[in-house]
Amino acid sequence: MERPSPSLLSSRKVPCLAVGVRTPCLGLERGTPALRKGFGSLGAPRREDAGCQSSATMKVKVIPVLEDNYMYLVIEEHTREAVAVDVAVPKRLLEIVGREGVSLTTVLTTHYHWDHARGNAELARLRPGLAVLGADERICALTRKLVHGEELRFGAIHVRCLLTPGHTSGHMSYFLWEEECPDPPAVFSGDALSVAGCGLRLESTAQQMYESLTVTLGSLPPETKRDEDDLPTVPSTLSEELLYNPFLRVAEEPVRKFTGKAAPAEVLEALCKERASFQRAAEPLQPQARALLALQWGLLGTPRQK
Repeated sequence: MERPSPSLLSSRKVPCLAVGVRTPCLGLERGTPALRKGFGSLGAPRREDAGCQSSATMKVKVIPVLEDNYMYLVIEEHTREAVAVDVAVPKRLLEIVGREGVSLTTVLTTHYHWDHARGNAELARLRPGLAVLGADERICALTRKLVHGEELRFGAIHVRCLLTPGHTSGHMSYFLWEEECPDPPAVFSGDALSVAGCGLRLESTAQQMYESLTVTLGSLPPETKRDEDDLPTVPSTLSEELLYNPFLRVAEEPVRKFTGKAAPAEVLEALCKERASFQRAAEPLQPQARALLALQWGLLGTPRQK
């Protein structure tokens, strides 16, 4: 068979933002049919009454930061409570919070890496009493450690915490839904799953990563569509990912044949090595770009006075 296009093994992080979401801020249609059977195992209510009126209160703001990362602000429209996901640039987040006129109460962090958690400490300093939640004690300014399957509640928005080890051992994805609402749910998957790819496996086993991708995330509703007009990334749905994302197709014969492996976890490991080879051949970041990133990240000091 033909080898996958290098674009499928790209190192650029295009996160699977809100896989399973149709909220007003994303400009997507409402009133979708019932979710596929079996989804009730995740604990979200089944939505079999496709004719009911939408009572959605969840609004998601996508905030691009750094070179290829995103922060998210999830707003409960009725209570005006807000939850932030993966805070990297706190001042930028607070600008959006102020503009929206909401009360920021909680930070959900997918994993401890600095480009997803470096803003936690400053944000906690600026907002005393802020809850910073995650599944890894290495997360900066963590106030409480979450466990797999734990559920949170923010007004009408339910959050189920899904442990998805692979990129890191304590990587947590966050699954959001609303009771008695026909709109599909949302998931924020950090560096676990990206468009046509997944995060680097740094701390967990290939088997753990396989289960995170195919069992935990791969079983989420496939129908959700993302709108390229509102998102700073290419459009994608989970059903499309299941068609062309090689890291979600490790049990399929063409992908197994390409890697020369049979066990799904071994196929995944072989794909990760193939991607690493592609990344090593990529052109390095130019010095000017590094300087701009350092400035944006707040890593450049104030010039000294002579």
